[in-house]
Amino acid sequence: MTNFIIWIIFGALAGWVASIITGKNRRMGAIANIVVGILGAFIGAGIMNTLGIQVPQGFSLMGFLVALGGSVILIIVTGMIRR
Repeated sequence: MTNFIIWIIFGALAGWVASIITGKNRRMGAIANIVVGILGAFIGAGIMNTLGIQVPQGFSLMGFLVALGGSVILIIVTGMIRR
């Protein structure tokens, strides 16, 4: 249960920072930030693994940066699709 709560907090933080970077912060709520952050972590890790870069498991600065990068990509691609 504790890991689940940590994942939610980690996802919310990554999604929130990504929404600020992309200028979408005013349109996104807490739930959207959590979802974007968690999905962004999967997207970022997938991209890194495809490039052959090992992403450390667990919560770390590198993990946050990977989740942040994936979240920014997700927000940008979603915005392009919605247009």
